[in-house]
Amino acid sequence: MIYVIRHGQTDWNKEGRLQGRRGLPLNEEGVRQAENVKQQLSHISFNYVFSSPQKRAQETAEIASGMSCITDSRLDVYDLGEADGLLKREVKMDGPLPDSASYSGVEDPLEFMKRIKHFMAELETLYAKEDKNILISGHRCTTGAIGAFFKGIPDDRNILKLSSDNGEYKQYGFMFRK
Repeated sequence: MIYVIRHGQTDWNKEGRLQGRRGLPLNEEGVRQAENVKQQLSHISFNYVFSSPQKRAQETAEIASGMSCITDSRLDVYDLGEADGLLKREVKMDGPLPDSASYSGVEDPLEFMKRIKHFMAELETLYAKEDKNILISGHRCTTGAIGAFFKGIPDDRNILKLSSDNGEYKQYGFMFRK
C-alpha cells in the first residue's frame, strides 16, 4: 500500500503564506501532527519511506515512520517562484496557482505533473507486484498530484482538492488505480 502524507504545519501555513521551496521547518503543531500520524500508522511496518527534499516533509516522514527517508527531487514542492512566501490573500492567482505572468520563476504545471507521474510510475514498476508498504511525504501539491495519479485529474484540473490537510494522510494501492 501507498501512504501519502502532507507535511505537518509550519509557521507559514499558520500565517496563510504560500510555501514553496523557501519554506520553513515544522512548528510545534506540525511536530504534534506528525506524531499523531505516527500513532495512526503504528500498525504499519514500512518497507520504504520517500520524501520531498524540503525539511518540513523530511521531518514529517521520519517522525511518522520512525525511519530515515529517501529524498527524491521529483517529489519537491511546486516552485512558486517570486510568489513563494507571500500571503495568499495578496497573491494574484491563475486558478489555484500564482499567475506566472505576474511572478517570475513559477513552475510550469505540466512539468510539475510530469515529474510526479514519473516518480509514481517508477514506484509502480518496482513495487506494484510486491506486498510493500510505502510512505511518501510531500506537500499539498505533491499529495494532490499523487492523488491524481491514482484517481485521475479532476474535470476542473484542480489537483489540490485531492490533497490532504497538514499532517494528514491518504492511502492508495496500485491495484486500485484508474
